[in-house]
Amino acid sequence: MNYTKTAILLAAMTGLFVGVGYLIGGTGGMLIAFAIACAMNLFAYWNSDKMVLRMYGARQIGPQDAPNFYALVQELAQRAALPMPKVYLIDDAQPNAFATGRNPENAAVAATTGLLNMLNRDEIAGVMAHELAHVKNRDTLIMTITATLAGAVGMLANFALFFGGSRDSENRNPLGIVGSIALMILAPLAASLVQMAISRSREYAADRMGAEISGNPEGLASALERISQGAAHIPNERAESNPATAHLFIINPLSGRGADNLFSTHPSTQNRVAALRELARGMMGRARSYAAAAAPSSTPRNSFGGAPSGSGPVSGSGPSSGPMPGSGSVPSSGRRR
Repeated sequence: MNYTKTAILLAAMTGLFVGVGYLIGGTGGMLIAFAIACAMNLFAYWNSDKMVLRMYGARQIGPQDAPNFYALVQELAQRAALPMPKVYLIDDAQPNAFATGRNPENAAVAATTGLLNMLNRDEIAGVMAHELAHVKNRDTLIMTITATLAGAVGMLANFALFFGGSRDSENRNPLGIVGSIALMILAPLAASLVQMAISRSREYAADRMGAEISGNPEGLASALERISQGAAHIPNERAESNPATAHLFIINPLSGRGADNLFSTHPSTQNRVAALRELARGMMGRARSYAAAAAPSSTPRNSFGGAPSGSGPVSGSGPSSGPMPGSGSVPSSGRRR
Protein backbone atom coordinates (compact mmCIF):
# COMPACT_ATOMS: atom_id res chain seq x y z
CA MET A 1 0.00 0.00 0.00
CA ASN A 2 2.83 2.43 0.85
CA TYR A 3 4.50 1.74 -2.51
CA THR A 4 1.22 2.44 -4.32
CA LYS A 5 0.77 5.64 -2.36
CA THR A 6 4.32 6.73 -3.21
CA ALA A 7 3.73 6.06 -6.92
CA ILE A 8 0.49 8.07 -6.83
CA LEU A 9 2.20 10.97 -5.06
CA LEU A 10 5.10 10.94 -7.54
CA ALA A 11 2.57 10.99 -10.38
CA ALA A 12 0.83 13.92 -8.70
CA MET A 13 4.14 15.76 -8.39
CA THR A 14 4.89 15.13 -12.07
CA GLY A 15 1.43 16.32 -13.06
CA LEU A 16 1.84 19.44 -10.95
CA PHE A 17 5.16 20.21 -12.62
CA VAL A 18 3.79 19.71 -16.14
CA GLY A 19 0.64 21.73 -15.49
CA VAL A 20 2.33 24.63 -13.74
CA GLY A 21 5.17 24.65 -16.25
CA TYR A 22 2.87 24.87 -19.24
CA LEU A 23 0.72 27.58 -17.67
CA ILE A 24 3.68 29.75 -16.72
CA GLY A 25 6.30 29.28 -19.39
CA GLY A 26 4.95 27.00 -22.03
CA THR A 27 7.06 24.08 -23.18
CA GLY A 28 10.29 26.09 -23.31
CA GLY A 29 10.11 27.46 -19.77
CA MET A 30 9.12 24.07 -18.41
CA LEU A 31 12.12 22.34 -20.00
CA ILE A 32 14.57 25.03 -18.83
CA ALA A 33 13.41 24.78 -15.21
CA PHE A 34 13.50 20.99 -15.31
CA ALA A 35 17.05 20.95 -16.72
CA ILE A 36 18.31 23.34 -14.00
CA ALA A 37 16.60 21.34 -11.25
CA CYS A 38 18.03 18.08 -12.61
CA ALA A 39 21.57 19.49 -12.67
CA MET A 40 21.28 20.75 -9.08
CA ASN A 41 19.86 17.52 -7.74
CA LEU A 42 22.25 15.33 -9.71
CA PHE A 43 25.08 17.06 -7.88
CA ALA A 44 23.23 16.59 -4.58
CA TYR A 45 22.58 12.90 -5.34
CA TRP A 46 26.30 12.19 -5.77
CA ASN A 47 27.56 14.40 -2.96
CA SER A 48 24.77 14.83 -0.39
CA ASP A 49 25.95 11.90 1.76
CA LYS A 50 29.39 13.44 2.26
CA MET A 51 27.86 16.89 2.80
CA VAL A 52 25.35 15.82 5.45
CA LEU A 53 27.83 13.62 7.33
CA ARG A 54 30.30 16.51 7.43
CA MET A 55 27.51 18.88 8.47
CA TYR A 56 26.78 16.74 11.55
CA GLY A 57 30.43 16.11 12.41
CA ALA A 58 29.97 12.36 11.93
CA ARG A 59 33.04 10.16 12.36
CA GLN A 60 33.38 6.80 10.66
CA ILE A 61 33.94 3.86 12.99
CA GLY A 62 35.13 0.29 12.56
CA PRO A 63 34.84 -2.92 14.57
CA GLN A 64 37.72 -1.85 16.80
CA ASP A 65 35.94 1.41 17.79
CA ALA A 66 32.52 0.05 18.73
CA PRO A 67 32.63 -3.74 18.41
CA ASN A 68 29.10 -4.55 19.60
CA PHE A 69 27.40 -1.78 17.65
CA TYR A 70 29.39 -2.47 14.48
CA ALA A 71 28.70 -6.22 14.73
CA LEU A 72 24.99 -5.53 15.17
CA VAL A 73 24.84 -3.40 12.00
CA GLN A 74 26.85 -6.06 10.16
CA GLU A 75 24.45 -8.82 11.18
CA LEU A 76 21.40 -6.77 10.25
CA ALA A 77 22.90 -5.96 6.84
CA GLN A 78 23.47 -9.68 6.23
CA ARG A 79 19.87 -10.46 7.20
CA ALA A 80 18.67 -7.78 4.78
CA ALA A 81 20.96 -9.12 2.00
CA LEU A 82 22.74 -5.76 1.76
CA PRO A 83 26.42 -4.87 1.42
CA MET A 84 27.94 -3.69 4.69
CA PRO A 85 27.36 0.08 4.88
CA LYS A 86 29.82 2.54 6.32
CA VAL A 87 29.00 3.16 9.99
CA TYR A 88 29.22 6.61 11.58
CA LEU A 89 28.76 8.07 15.05
CA ILE A 90 27.54 11.61 15.70
CA ASP A 91 28.56 13.19 18.99
CA ASP A 92 25.14 14.46 20.07
CA ALA A 93 23.06 13.79 23.19
CA GLN A 94 19.75 13.59 21.31
CA PRO A 95 18.92 9.96 20.41
CA ASN A 96 18.50 9.72 16.64
CA ALA A 97 19.81 8.05 13.49
CA PHE A 98 19.69 8.33 9.71
CA ALA A 99 20.86 6.61 6.53
CA THR A 100 22.33 8.23 3.46
CA GLY A 101 24.09 7.27 0.24
CA ARG A 102 23.06 7.10 -3.40
CA ASN A 103 22.64 3.30 -3.52
CA PRO A 104 23.15 0.18 -1.34
CA GLU A 105 26.75 -0.14 -2.52
CA ASN A 106 27.57 3.38 -1.33
CA ALA A 107 25.37 3.58 1.76
CA ALA A 108 26.15 4.91 5.21
CA VAL A 109 24.23 4.68 8.47
CA ALA A 110 24.77 7.12 11.31
CA ALA A 111 23.66 7.04 14.93
CA THR A 112 24.10 9.60 17.68
CA THR A 113 25.94 8.83 20.89
CA GLY A 114 22.68 9.68 22.64
CA LEU A 115 21.01 6.75 20.85
CA LEU A 116 23.62 4.27 22.10
CA ASN A 117 23.50 5.70 25.62
CA MET A 118 19.71 5.76 26.04
CA LEU A 119 18.42 2.70 24.14
CA ASN A 120 18.88 -0.99 24.81
CA ARG A 121 20.12 -3.55 22.29
CA ASP A 122 16.68 -4.56 20.99
CA GLU A 123 15.75 -0.93 20.41
CA ILE A 124 19.05 -0.06 18.71
CA ALA A 125 18.64 -3.10 16.44
CA GLY A 126 15.16 -1.90 15.47
CA VAL A 127 16.43 1.60 14.66
CA MET A 128 19.36 0.41 12.55
CA ALA A 129 17.15 -2.13 10.76
CA HIS A 130 14.80 0.76 9.90
CA GLU A 131 17.73 2.72 8.42
CA LEU A 132 18.88 -0.31 6.43
CA ALA A 133 15.31 -0.62 5.12
CA HIS A 134 15.65 2.90 3.70
CA VAL A 135 18.83 1.73 1.95
CA LYS A 136 17.16 -1.44 0.62
CA ASN A 137 14.12 0.53 -0.58
CA ARG A 138 16.41 3.07 -2.32
CA ASP A 139 14.54 5.87 -0.62
CA THR A 140 17.40 8.29 -1.27
CA LEU A 141 16.72 7.87 -5.01
CA ILE A 142 12.98 8.39 -4.53
CA MET A 143 13.53 11.53 -2.48
CA THR A 144 16.05 12.83 -5.05
CA ILE A 145 13.46 12.46 -7.82
CA THR A 146 10.90 14.18 -5.61
CA ALA A 147 13.31 17.00 -4.78
CA THR A 148 14.10 17.44 -8.49
CA LEU A 149 10.43 17.90 -9.37
CA ALA A 150 9.75 20.12 -6.34
CA GLY A 151 12.77 22.27 -7.20
CA ALA A 152 11.63 22.56 -10.80
CA VAL A 153 8.15 23.67 -9.71
CA GLY A 154 9.75 26.30 -7.45
CA MET A 155 11.86 27.61 -10.31
CA LEU A 156 8.86 27.77 -12.60
CA ALA A 157 7.02 29.76 -9.96
CA ASN A 158 9.88 32.26 -9.90
CA PHE A 159 9.50 32.61 -13.67
CA ALA A 160 5.79 33.34 -13.30
CA LEU A 161 5.88 37.13 -13.46
CA PHE A 162 8.41 37.14 -16.31
CA PHE A 163 6.36 34.83 -18.48
CA GLY A 164 3.13 36.42 -17.28
CA GLY A 165 4.19 39.68 -18.85
CA SER A 166 5.31 38.11 -22.10
CA ARG A 167 3.67 39.34 -25.31
CA ASP A 168 4.50 36.09 -27.06
CA SER A 169 1.12 34.55 -27.85
CA GLU A 170 2.55 31.05 -27.60
CA ASN A 171 4.16 31.45 -24.18
CA ARG A 172 1.94 34.07 -22.60
CA ASN A 173 0.61 33.13 -19.19
CA PRO A 174 -3.21 33.04 -19.36
CA LEU A 175 -3.47 33.72 -15.62
CA GLY A 176 -2.35 37.33 -15.81
CA ILE A 177 -0.35 39.21 -13.17
CA VAL A 178 -2.62 38.37 -10.23
CA GLY A 179 -2.80 34.74 -11.19
CA SER A 180 0.98 34.63 -11.62
CA ILE A 181 1.54 36.02 -8.12
CA ALA A 182 -0.88 33.48 -6.66
CA LEU A 183 0.86 30.71 -8.57
CA MET A 184 4.27 31.88 -7.27
CA ILE A 185 3.00 31.27 -3.73
CA LEU A 186 0.76 28.23 -4.17
CA ALA A 187 2.77 26.09 -6.61
CA PRO A 188 5.88 25.64 -4.38
CA LEU A 189 3.61 25.10 -1.37
CA ALA A 190 1.72 22.33 -3.18
CA ALA A 191 5.01 20.74 -4.28
CA SER A 192 6.33 20.83 -0.70
CA LEU A 193 3.15 19.19 0.61
CA VAL A 194 3.47 16.34 -1.89
CA GLN A 195 7.18 16.00 -1.05
CA MET A 196 6.40 15.74 2.68
CA ALA A 197 3.64 13.22 2.03
CA ILE A 198 6.08 11.02 0.10
CA SER A 199 8.58 11.29 2.97
CA ARG A 200 5.93 10.16 5.46
CA SER A 201 4.94 7.25 3.22
CA ARG A 202 8.55 6.07 3.01
CA GLU A 203 8.84 6.13 6.82
CA TYR A 204 5.92 3.73 7.19
CA ALA A 205 7.43 1.39 4.57
CA ALA A 206 10.83 1.49 6.31
CA ASP A 207 9.20 0.74 9.68
CA ARG A 208 7.57 -2.39 8.29
CA MET A 209 10.65 -3.66 6.48
CA GLY A 210 12.89 -2.75 9.43
CA ALA A 211 10.68 -4.83 11.71
CA GLU A 212 11.04 -7.77 9.33
CA ILE A 213 14.83 -7.37 9.16
CA SER A 214 15.24 -7.27 12.93
CA GLY A 215 12.48 -9.79 13.55
CA ASN A 216 11.25 -7.65 16.46
CA PRO A 217 8.62 -4.97 15.72
CA GLU A 218 8.23 -4.30 19.45
CA GLY A 219 11.89 -3.26 19.71
CA LEU A 220 11.45 -0.63 16.99
CA ALA A 221 8.14 0.54 18.47
CA SER A 222 9.75 1.03 21.88
CA ALA A 223 12.70 2.83 20.26
CA LEU A 224 10.40 5.26 18.42
CA GLU A 225 8.67 6.17 21.67
CA ARG A 226 11.93 6.77 23.52
CA ILE A 227 13.54 8.70 20.65
CA SER A 228 10.44 10.88 20.30
CA GLN A 229 10.58 11.71 24.00
CA GLY A 230 14.29 12.45 23.75
CA ALA A 231 13.87 14.68 20.69
CA ALA A 232 11.19 16.67 22.51
CA HIS A 233 13.49 17.46 25.45
CA ILE A 234 17.05 17.36 24.07
CA PRO A 235 17.86 19.90 21.34
CA ASN A 236 19.90 18.95 18.30
CA GLU A 237 21.70 22.19 17.56
CA ARG A 238 23.06 21.12 14.17
CA ALA A 239 19.59 20.06 13.02
CA GLU A 240 18.13 23.35 14.25
CA SER A 241 20.72 25.14 12.10
CA ASN A 242 19.97 22.91 9.09
CA PRO A 243 16.21 22.15 9.19
CA ALA A 244 16.23 20.99 5.55
CA THR A 245 17.95 17.79 6.72
CA ALA A 246 15.29 16.91 9.32
CA HIS A 247 13.57 14.42 7.01
CA LEU A 248 16.68 12.20 7.05
CA PHE A 249 16.29 11.20 10.71
CA ILE A 250 14.14 8.38 12.01
CA ILE A 251 12.32 10.91 14.25
CA ASN A 252 12.02 14.63 13.53
CA PRO A 253 14.99 16.14 15.43
CA LEU A 254 13.43 19.61 15.51
CA SER A 255 10.45 18.99 17.76
CA GLY A 256 8.40 16.40 19.59
CA ARG A 257 5.18 17.01 17.67
CA GLY A 258 3.19 13.80 17.52
CA ALA A 259 0.33 14.38 15.08
CA ASP A 260 0.35 13.73 11.34
CA ASN A 261 -0.17 16.97 9.45
CA LEU A 262 0.40 18.33 5.98
CA PHE A 263 3.54 20.20 7.00
CA SER A 264 5.27 17.32 8.80
CA THR A 265 8.13 15.37 7.22
CA HIS A 266 7.49 12.44 9.59
CA PRO A 267 4.30 10.54 10.38
CA SER A 268 2.89 10.54 13.88
CA THR A 269 5.02 8.48 16.26
CA GLN A 270 1.83 7.12 17.84
CA ASN A 271 0.56 5.96 14.44
CA ARG A 272 3.90 4.31 13.65
CA VAL A 273 4.02 2.55 17.02
CA ALA A 274 0.44 1.32 16.62
CA ALA A 275 1.22 -0.08 13.16
CA LEU A 276 4.35 -1.84 14.44
CA ARG A 277 2.54 -3.40 17.38
CA GLU A 278 -0.19 -4.62 15.05
CA LEU A 279 2.57 -6.14 12.90
CA ALA A 280 4.09 -7.75 15.99
CA ARG A 281 0.77 -9.39 16.85
CA GLY A 282 0.50 -10.71 13.30
CA MET A 283 4.06 -12.06 13.34
CA MET A 284 3.45 -13.74 16.69
CA GLY A 285 0.27 -15.36 15.39
CA ARG A 286 2.05 -16.66 12.28
CA ALA A 287 4.93 -17.97 14.39
CA ARG A 288 2.48 -19.94 16.54
CA SER A 289 0.82 -21.37 13.44
CA TYR A 290 4.16 -22.39 11.95
CA ALA A 291 5.26 -23.94 15.25
CA ALA A 292 2.07 -25.98 15.45
CA ALA A 293 2.44 -27.27 11.89
CA ALA A 294 6.23 -27.78 11.81
CA ALA A 295 8.42 -30.46 13.29
CA PRO A 296 9.81 -29.66 16.77
CA SER A 297 13.32 -29.16 15.39
CA SER A 298 12.32 -26.63 12.75
CA THR A 299 12.44 -22.88 13.30
CA PRO A 300 10.05 -20.47 11.57
CA ARG A 301 11.74 -17.94 9.35
CA ASN A 302 10.79 -14.44 8.28
CA SER A 303 10.94 -13.04 4.75
CA PHE A 304 14.61 -12.06 5.15
CA GLY A 305 15.69 -15.57 6.15
CA GLY A 306 15.88 -14.70 9.85
CA ALA A 307 14.03 -16.05 12.81
CA PRO A 308 10.78 -14.42 13.98
CA SER A 309 10.39 -11.88 16.76
CA GLY A 310 12.56 -12.53 19.78
CA SER A 311 15.50 -14.10 17.94
CA GLY A 312 18.43 -13.13 15.73
CA PRO A 313 20.30 -9.92 16.52
CA VAL A 314 17.63 -8.85 18.98
CA SER A 315 17.69 -12.02 21.04
CA GLY A 316 15.89 -12.37 24.31
CA SER A 317 12.28 -13.01 25.14
CA GLY A 318 11.70 -9.75 26.96
CA PRO A 319 12.90 -6.18 26.63
CA SER A 320 16.41 -5.73 27.89
CA SER A 321 17.31 -2.80 30.07
CA GLY A 322 19.96 -0.12 29.95
CA PRO A 323 22.12 0.99 27.04
CA MET A 324 23.78 -1.40 24.63
CA PRO A 325 26.53 -3.07 26.67
CA GLY A 326 30.15 -2.73 25.68
CA SER A 327 29.58 -0.45 22.72
CA GLY A 328 33.03 0.97 23.29
CA SER A 329 32.07 4.11 21.39
CA VAL A 330 30.08 6.46 23.56
CA PRO A 331 32.53 8.83 25.22
CA SER A 332 31.33 10.92 28.10
CA SER A 333 32.01 14.01 26.00
CA GLY A 334 29.04 12.92 23.87
CA ARG A 335 26.69 14.20 26.56
CA ARG A 336 25.67 17.83 26.51
CA ARG A 337 26.61 19.92 29.48
